[in-house]
Amino acid sequence: MLLAVLFTNTEGNILVERFQGVPTEERLHWRSFLVKLGADNLRRAKNEELFVASHKSVYIVYTMLGDVSIYVVGKDEYDELTLSEVIYVITSSVKDACGKPPTERLFLDKYGKICLCLDEVVWKGLLENTDKSRIRRLTRLKPPTDV
Repeated sequence: MLLAVLFTNTEGNILVERFQGVPTEERLHWRSFLVKLGADNLRRAKNEELFVASHKSVYIVYTMLGDVSIYVVGKDEYDELTLSEVIYVITSSVKDACGKPPTERLFLDKYGKICLCLDEVVWKGLLENTDKSRIRRLTRLKPPTDV
């Protein structure tokens, strides 16, 4: 199960968070742990360079994309290899929504579209879609037309 997907800015402020199956009282711990993990390791990271960690029998894969840090936390069948695929789909969807690796301002300008993309990729703790063209089609924000 995918336990969490978090997006933060370079200062560690949370831009988007999605928790699934994590008790409310543990979420603050996870937020602070992930932000500290990123502050320690993402300072000199290259764009889209993947980092892997393990904590309390869960796996964490995280990266930088422009000015935004992305963290994906999973357990059981969502090991580091699966999470790297998940984070690849998320980063490509965010780049597609923004047109380039996002600055914090661009990320916030495209917030609605990014949230829709995230909903199409991860749904209720499970990987839903990995096909970039399908995600783009499902999130194009246009009313359906009759053909």
